[in-house]
Amino acid sequence: MKLYKIKTGIFIETDHGFHLLEGENWDAFVNDDDLFSKLAKIVRAVEPRDNGRQLIASVLEAPIQSQELWASGVTYFRSKQGRQEESKAAGGGEFYARVYEAERPELFFKATSHRVVGSGGKVRIRRDSVWNVPEPELTLMITSNGKIVGYTIGNDMSSRSIEGENPLYLPQAKTYDGCAALGPCIYVTDQPLADHTSVHIEMRRENRQVFAGNVDIKQMKRKPEELVSYLYRECSFPHGSLLMTGTGIVPPNDFSLQSGDEIRITIQPIGTLVNTVK
Repeated sequence: MKLYKIKTGIFIETDHGFHLLEGENWDAFVNDDDLFSKLAKIVRAVEPRDNGRQLIASVLEAPIQSQELWASGVTYFRSKQGRQEESKAAGGGEFYARVYEAERPELFFKATSHRVVGSGGKVRIRRDSVWNVPEPELTLMITSNGKIVGYTIGNDMSSRSIEGENPLYLPQAKTYDGCAALGPCIYVTDQPLADHTSVHIEMRRENRQVFAGNVDIKQMKRKPEELVSYLYRECSFPHGSLLMTGTGIVPPNDFSLQSGDEIRITIQPIGTLVNTVK
């Protein structure tokens, strides 16, 4: 089942159609350890809407409200290589090799809702950065008790020139207005995603493909539950949280995003997150 956050409530998508829950509060609704069972009961009681897909297209929002969005770094070998390449001149490459092998993962705060856009929204690149890339990431929906109840797609926009200059500049490279996209929905299931689940990205410029990449989540060095356990060790999240799990797709070093580029990230069975660069 899929949950869509809209301006007036929540849509639930099932094989039978779209079920509208008007006036529901997102924070209270998704912060439920038994979210899958709750949705199953609701769809049996609420008739589907004929025009659900059209309504979603016009009022869709990012699936975040009071939740904090966090991110994981260097969880794929390709990410480790990319970070080492960008920071070699500054002497920071060794740090990324160490964290890849370390027991403790790299976790960092990414954004609150006002810096996040949904599918169809515009992400941004920093004006003081000359090397910018999207990072396509499987993203976890987690309750305040630390239970993973769903999955969405995340785009962790990154200023590689800033992070490469000095690893201590990571917050500036990662957190700014329009620095992340989430969506189009939360895929709610009572089973973990299969290891062969694929993350695919395509970037288009002036109607032509300029980069595409693909990776299976089985290449992640750390399991989602491990990342969550570290995130929740000394942090509380009254409304739950969202956690990006890292990227295994790094564009070549001569690629940088430009205004007007289209970014399409697909993870099935979640769907496709589509954004343009402002």
